Parts: sequence; structure tokens; C-alpha cells
Amino acid sequence: MKITRISVWQVDLPLLKPYTLSGGRLRFEKLDSTFIKVDTDEGVAGWGESCPWGHTYLPAHGPGVRAGLETIAPDLIGCDPRALRAINQRMDIRLPGHPYVKSGIDMACWDILGKATGMPLWRLFGAERAVPVAVNSSISTGTPDEMMALILKASADGYKTHSAKIGGNEISLDIQRIEAISSALPDGESVTFDVNRAWTPAVAVQVLNSVSSRDWIEQPCETLSQCAHVKTRVPQPIMLDECLHTASDHLQAWRSSACEGVKVKPNRLGGLTRARQIIDLAVEFGWSVHVEDVGGSALADTAAIHLAASAPDNIRLASWLCHYHLAVDPVPGQGARNISGRATPPALPGIGVVPAFDFPPEAVYQ
Repeated sequence: MKITRISVWQVDLPLLKPYTLSGGRLRFEKLDSTFIKVDTDEGVAGWGESCPWGHTYLPAHGPGVRAGLETIAPDLIGCDPRALRAINQRMDIRLPGHPYVKSGIDMACWDILGKATGMPLWRLFGAERAVPVAVNSSISTGTPDEMMALILKASADGYKTHSAKIGGNEISLDIQRIEAISSALPDGESVTFDVNRAWTPAVAVQVLNSVSSRDWIEQPCETLSQCAHVKTRVPQPIMLDECLHTASDHLQAWRSSACEGVKVKPNRLGGLTRARQIIDLAVEFGWSVHVEDVGGSALADTAAIHLAASAPDNIRLASWLCHYHLAVDPVPGQGARNISGRATPPALPGIGVVPAFDFPPEAVYQ
């Protein structure tokens, strides 16, 4: 089997409403997503999606995905898409770094492998069955009352796990947010306070030693070394996200005892292949994991849910579904959807999501 053509579509994904995080420092109104179709000489085609969360969240942006594909896609024509290690090595040689560019290609190749073998991705990833994966809400930054109202609405929709965005300029307001939400959280529900690297180490230590909450704290500071410094000085469990881009970063986090858990996001790491490797590391390290993508439609979400379903039950935390924040749905009715706070990966071969665009691709490589 050989790759014969790679087609690329740019799709704007407007949000239902503006989304703020990091205490309002970051604000987003739409996402710039890139859909990728990989065709083969045997008639099997795979789909992938690469969707950075804006251009200020991580060192990644939509136009960069397509510029990178212009560099690497021609070099993949004639390669066997089922040879995932070789595909990733070829992309790395052609374009070092830029993992967010490669994630959609890697995803599409996994889709082809699943279709060629007649197996869904969760089976290829080693799961015995399509485990329903808990999904968490994502609560935008606001006043304590505003955020609690959003949590209660999400709870009514079936969510039992919540990600509350904090990290403003006022230390006292962050303390109020944490204490108000922790004390009012419905029974049987949990929350992670996601700082999105907004605090300095001094502020993190001050805030986290001023609250009674012992809930998860996610990415309190900008760098891994800063987060490791905080970890030794606070009583809460720490979840790391944006500072982990490679397997080496995760090894360093383990060596420095910087966290008890990590976010595993294929787009940030370079694709499903590398995200799967991080889950294996987490098993060895005893870390908890949230498996979800950085952003995107139900295509990207579903690929991540396949991977989440393969993680051992004792380390798997809830996953976030970006497509519930979107005002459009490029793949209506398909993929893993929230049903009473859980999402189940499809049993169809591959990812189980097939976009059907009524406009031509932006670029074609063959």
C-alpha cells in the first residue's frame, strides 16, 4: 500500500461564545483547523485534523500547519501509511520540530491502518473493548458566581468532572474562585483548577497554601522547572500540560517529581503515535492522565477518545470534547459524543469519522 495523494482543507471553527482562560489573559473566538485526507493506491483513505487552540495558547498556529504540510507532504508520496514509525521518522527528517504540523498526518495514517485491518483504533491501541470515557466540562474564567453557575449547568448536562480556568491578576480573586467552587461542588463530582501557566512561582505558592482545597491544580506556571519548584511547596496534586512537548520533557518531569499527572494531547505531542508512548510512560511512572486533543471538531475529539479508551482504568481521568464549544459541526452525527457525561469510541474501522466537504481542498500533493 502506498500514499498517492494528500489533500488539505482549511476550515474555520467559530466558538459558540468567546472563551477566556488564564484569568482573561487569553481570549478566543474561533479556531483555525486543518483537515487532511491521505489517499492510497488500494482505495483506502484516512482522515486527520490538526487544530491549534488559537495562536497564543501554544507555539502553534493554523497557517503554520499548512505551511509545514507544504514542506513534508510531498516527501510522503509513495510511502506505506501503515508503517507509522517510518512515517514519523520521515516527517522528522524533513521538518525537525513542529509536532502540531505532523499530528494530522499521523492521525490519518492510523485511520488507514484501522480500515486496512478492519479494526477500530481503540483495538489497535490495545483496548479489549470500547470503554465509555468520562468527559469533563471546561469552565471559562469569570467571577466565582459566574463559574459556579456554569459548573451547575454542566452538571445538569451529565458532566461529573470539571476543568475550571483560573489564574487572574488578583491573588485574592483566585483564592475566592478556588474556595467557592470546591465548597459548592455537587456530591460525587470533581474539579481541576487549570491555571494555564498564568502564575509566577511566588503567586502559586501563596495561593495554594492559602486555600483548603486539595483538588488538582493544572499547569500553575510557565515552565517545567517553575512547576517543579511549586510542587515541593504546596499540598495539592499537580497536573502538567503546556510545558510537556516531547518524551524527554516527560522524563524530566518524572525525574524532578514535578507532578502526579499529565495531559496527553496528540496535536501538542505530534500525533497519536507519540501520545500513545506517553501513556505507556504514565503507566510506568504511576501518573494519572487526561487524554484529549488541543482543539478541533468531532474528528480530532474521536481520535483522542479512541486513545483514552486504551489507557488503563486506574490512571485514566476524564477527557475534554472541544466540539461542544463550536458553533459548527463539520462531521454531524459522527464520532464520540457526550451521552450523560461519557463518550464511547466508535466500533467502525479506523477512527470512524469521515468528513464530506462540498468545497475543494486548499492544496493537493501527489
